[in-house]
Amino acid sequence: MRIASAALPLALLLASCGGGGAAPAGRTTQVRSTPPPTRTPPTRTTPAQRPTAQVQMAPGLEGVIGSDALQLGRVFGTPRLDVIEDDARKMQWSGTACILDVYLYPQSGSSKPTATYVDARRGDGRDVDRASCVAALRKGQ
Repeated sequence: MRIASAALPLALLLASCGGGGAAPAGRTTQVRSTPPPTRTPPTRTTPAQRPTAQVQMAPGLEGVIGSDALQLGRVFGTPRLDVIEDDARKMQWSGTACILDVYLYPQSGSSKPTATYVDARRGDGRDVDRASCVAALRKGQ
């Protein structure tokens, strides 16, 4: 009897969770399936233009800004890191004085990427004067 009396509240609880099963008399249940929306790519009337990279010019960066990868290799030697992503390129050189990152982007009228921006830091991440870093990492100095 104890099992039957414990099962009755459980059965009532489960019965109250049901969705009702069949539809009421006189009603039919319809399930409609709609196709997923179609995506049409935008039409381009003119070729996409890439933004022009802003060139960083500062004293002491002559011979770096505007140089291509081959010219930079002649100035600093083989880069520690050379990452190419799409049309951009990042080259990195390091020494005891600093770490130098040079960013190259193609300029209008040329498909060859050239250095447009330079960043310099110490090994611990603190900023370093860019021109001083360039001078310290030049090959043969």
